[in-house]
Amino acid sequence: MTSALFTHCSESEELVRNSRASISVLLEATVLWPESYRINSPKEIQLLAMAENFQRQYSYLYPERKPLLLCPINECEVKKFVSTTLQPISRIRPELFNWEACASFVADFLSLEPLDPPVELPKYLLSSTSVLQSQKATCFEFSTLLCSLLLGAHYDAYCVSGYAVREMCVLDQSLQERPLLDIEDEVSEKQTNKYSMKKVREVESGFLEDQAQKKQDAKDALLQKQVLLERREQRSADPLRGLRVHCWVLVLSGSRDVQKNFFIDALTGNSYATDNDSFLGVESVWNNFNYYVNMQDCSCADMVYNLEDLQLWESFLYGATNKKLLCLEVLKRKEAKKVPKRSSSDAEEEEEEMEETPPRTFDMPRSWVSAIGISRKDLEDRWPGGQKVTRYRKAKLEMFSPYLRPDGLVTRLTTYRDIDCNEAVLVKESYQHRGDHLQQREFSVVDGSTTDRFRIGRHLKLLSERTDHECVMEFNGFRCDGLVQRVESANEMTEIFEDRTDFLRYRHVVFDKNPLVSETNPLQIHKVVERFDRDESKPINKDVAERVFLLAERCIEVTYHLEDFRYIPSKMSFTKPHDPEETGKTEVFSPNLVSVFQVDPSEEPPGTLTLYLMLRELMKDEEKVLIEIQESKKEARDILASRHQEDTDIELIFCPWTTIGGAKAQHQRQEKERLTAELQMWMQEKEDYILAPLLIRLDTSEVLSIKDAKQLYQKCLDDFKKELEKRHSLIQERYERGIRELHKEQQLYRKKQPIMTNEQEEEYQIYYSEKALLIRTTKTQLSILEKAGPVYLQGIEQKLKGDPHLGPYIL
Repeated sequence: MTSALFTHCSESEELVRNSRASISVLLEATVLWPESYRINSPKEIQLLAMAENFQRQYSYLYPERKPLLLCPINECEVKKFVSTTLQPISRIRPELFNWEACASFVADFLSLEPLDPPVELPKYLLSSTSVLQSQKATCFEFSTLLCSLLLGAHYDAYCVSGYAVREMCVLDQSLQERPLLDIEDEVSEKQTNKYSMKKVREVESGFLEDQAQKKQDAKDALLQKQVLLERREQRSADPLRGLRVHCWVLVLSGSRDVQKNFFIDALTGNSYATDNDSFLGVESVWNNFNYYVNMQDCSCADMVYNLEDLQLWESFLYGATNKKLLCLEVLKRKEAKKVPKRSSSDAEEEEEEMEETPPRTFDMPRSWVSAIGISRKDLEDRWPGGQKVTRYRKAKLEMFSPYLRPDGLVTRLTTYRDIDCNEAVLVKESYQHRGDHLQQREFSVVDGSTTDRFRIGRHLKLLSERTDHECVMEFNGFRCDGLVQRVESANEMTEIFEDRTDFLRYRHVVFDKNPLVSETNPLQIHKVVERFDRDESKPINKDVAERVFLLAERCIEVTYHLEDFRYIPSKMSFTKPHDPEETGKTEVFSPNLVSVFQVDPSEEPPGTLTLYLMLRELMKDEEKVLIEIQESKKEARDILASRHQEDTDIELIFCPWTTIGGAKAQHQRQEKERLTAELQMWMQEKEDYILAPLLIRLDTSEVLSIKDAKQLYQKCLDDFKKELEKRHSLIQERYERGIRELHKEQQLYRKKQPIMTNEQEEEYQIYYSEKALLIRTTKTQLSILEKAGPVYLQGIEQKLKGDPHLGPYIL
């Protein structure tokens, strides 16, 4: 920036230059700008002259309208035409192939620098390469980058210069509803297995559903009305309404299956209809081929976006090449290849027609911006500095890059009770790459409850909810006991089962508030209620529907399933006889201990033996139930302790397919290779060193105390002596075993010699010679070891005394 330009700038212009100059200086320190950034080509100089003439004529014909944004200054203080600032990406990443992904990336990756002043067009328009490096941009630079991505993805996209409401210009979303309405629903939809068996649809009243839907619609309409009133009140207080300059993106129909024109706000990544009331006016639009000035009423309500209509839109380059003409030329060339060769006369007539056609008009020069590169790390890091905070109506959304936080947090959505976001109600957190498979956590500020949800892959696929008074655990995976839910409080525990072979579906346990410890009831259980589904293989009057174990009252109640056309089920009540060890008396079973109620009076009541067998079976079931309850309590304690340990020692799993995970995996592999190489080198150096195993046990190989040295000396001698004794005993055992086997074989030979054949005689002779040779060899080894043992021991003693670690202390 030269001093001459400083003197001719206004105060507002100087502020803009100073704010943008800091970015330019920072980028120039790290990037050597290409020549196209610093110098205009002859064609660009001609284009700038045409733009100046166009601006002058426009101001003369429409003095009441604001000047157009035609030639802003780039980061190298060089004027560039806005259309040449667009650089379609030739090789777009697969993750950015649709407009939703492109818009989301631009909105997340950049941070907004509001226009200053907000009612004037910017003097500077930096290239997309600079914007990607600094991650700071105005709304015009936001839209330029997004439009470049969309053009590279073959959308018919245009940058739009116009006017919008204050909330959109300053990126204020405090009056908009939060986009993440229900994290649990999104997670459940993603984890739904299409091959899983669908549950039977419950029959519900259509009239009640309609009434509930009407109430919900009325409630939603009232809420929407309140939101609209709040927005109108805030918008009406804006003194610059209709004057705030804004830039967004227009996508026309006809390409990439786009059926209808729509707007994209690059600041938020949201799409809008072209008649949305947030957009107040359009001055001009442009792409990489041409620049179009709006000749209609600036209001967006009834605007027609037929850019080829000269009555509605004034083009900067008349008759210039555009995307539609290029597509038509490609089609003509393809058809020309299929048509057979023409005669010479037809060719001459065609040349005459071509000569009569007017020469091609001035086309837009190539973009001066270098190729835009978006790395995988940019897609992963996403937000400036790795995190971003967005405020919505009664909510705040915090987003973090993967691996940025040590707990794996990537999203935190806080819901508030009031508009000012002072009183929090609910906090929903989303996690990734957790070793404990934690995916969602929800904390209710009202009741203090905490709900954890885990992704597929965790043992038992646990969903746990904890409060001060109750703990709920849900198991959505396959369990051998069929447990799907456990609700545990201070004095009660309820378990829900599915698909059990015994048809148990419900168990409710009530514990004593004032427990009395006993050997028969170690858990101080007062009451157990179990309910069963219908077993079609049994008669309905023999199929148990519910049984209640009243342990304190020594009573068991059994209720059977309701028979057809009956209103009351059959019941039985058993009183358990007292144990002789408790009362000192032997209580004999009698029918008086059983109370039977049968719905069908014609049915014969069960006999005494049948009742006794039923009671004995129920008592066995009671013992089994107590064991299961004890195991359930232990499992619940273990799960809570495990969750506490997992939250204390959080471990993140680094995915090797990400840039951070790949770098982490590479570092771990290099570290492992380094340690292995050091170990191999150390082992090679210490291969013949007799004290190496003992020094490793002491964790030191440099300095030894007198006590350690003497212990090492004696330890080494004792180990050597034990090794000699072990070898001696092994050889001695082998020698004695050979003699015994040979002696046994000789006795058999003497008994069978009279009846042995010649072949058997030869086999025995071969065996005898081999065995005798082995015995002689073993005896020789034994004698050598007995003679050489003391010599070896003396050599070890001399070697230890000459060792630099032990010698000074032993001698």
